[in-house]
Amino acid sequence: MDAQITAAGRALSAGDPLGALKRVTLRDDAPALALRGIAMAQLGDFARARQLLQSAARAFTSKEVMARARCVVAEAEVALASRDLAWPTKRLDSARATLEAHGDLTNAAHARCLEARRLLLLGRLDEAERTLTQLDPATLPPALGAVHALIAAGIALRRLHTAAARTALERAEQNAHRSGIAALLAEVENAHLALSAPAARLVAHGRERLLQLYEVEALLKSATIVVDACRHVVRDGNVVVSLATRPLLFTLVRLLGEAWPADVPRDALIAAAFRTRFADDTHRIRLRVELGRLRTALGTLVRVHATPRGYVLEPRSSSEIAVLARPIEGKHADVLALLSDGEPWSSSALAMALGASQRSIQRALETLSSTNRVQSFGRGRARRWIAPSVPGFTTTLLLPGPLPSG
Repeated sequence: MDAQITAAGRALSAGDPLGALKRVTLRDDAPALALRGIAMAQLGDFARARQLLQSAARAFTSKEVMARARCVVAEAEVALASRDLAWPTKRLDSARATLEAHGDLTNAAHARCLEARRLLLLGRLDEAERTLTQLDPATLPPALGAVHALIAAGIALRRLHTAAARTALERAEQNAHRSGIAALLAEVENAHLALSAPAARLVAHGRERLLQLYEVEALLKSATIVVDACRHVVRDGNVVVSLATRPLLFTLVRLLGEAWPADVPRDALIAAAFRTRFADDTHRIRLRVELGRLRTALGTLVRVHATPRGYVLEPRSSSEIAVLARPIEGKHADVLALLSDGEPWSSSALAMALGASQRSIQRALETLSSTNRVQSFGRGRARRWIAPSVPGFTTTLLLPGPLPSG
């Protein structure tokens, strides 16, 4: 085998793209093009990396099916890193099948990890977990073992299974140290920070405090009725009433939950729910109608009672009511949560991850850009958006995907 190609491959495996480029930068044969593409991806030049990998795939002969398949896997990794979530996954499935058929189980496992990471970004946790369980982590090399464990930790974090996430991160850290790759160690460290950073705000008895992820998990398992402003539901253990499609009703129950055990004046409810400072008889009648609908929706969990000055919540089975609020709130917080991973996102990828229309995401990005909360580079389909992370907070509760129901 070509000594330069072998040395460049080893350099890339150790996370040394510059060392790899020194050996193959002047070569245009297919193996060198592929290695240059991977090196450029590690250096962050994703557009150039994809061009080189596509050129390499074309340069390999029709008989070199494994080399072509590896180029497809590498291109899929670049697409994931550049948040091109619409990249054709069927090509990755075909490449993985080819690699498995020819005995390259390491790169085939890498393809499965890429698929799982994409599903995790899209909030499709069950599918990501099923993909991951098809791999035996004990058979993976250290670098891939660290990636496998990081994905498992990400799934556990999104489900608020903090003990499982911590165990997975310990496994990821061990494998990352064994691999000696600095980028992997940094990714593990960032994931550890998410476990210890404030993740939500608890509003109860008129007071507010920050919660870490394990405290959120404990709250959702407790006997407290939780008005969950992260997913717009009201939950009591395994009983969950969704108000995600009824924002007015959720606004009302959140106001009542934040004030509990006190009541909320009618004028305050009208001002917040109907966005008006001037209440008349029409607004008061409408308020009674909406609160009647809220009583019906929450019938199994909590009562809504009228008081001389307003309304108050009364739990049916629990002695406590609390509001779980996002760590950061405001319009387009979900867009900022995805952008805060530091990676460049396209508007189409954001729309896919959030289940929204691309036009609504574009309007959100324009609004955020006008206040300098996000930045863009490139033009047209190559335009990408980035935002700084929120210091001191984890955005787990802002990301797509359901919270646990019990």
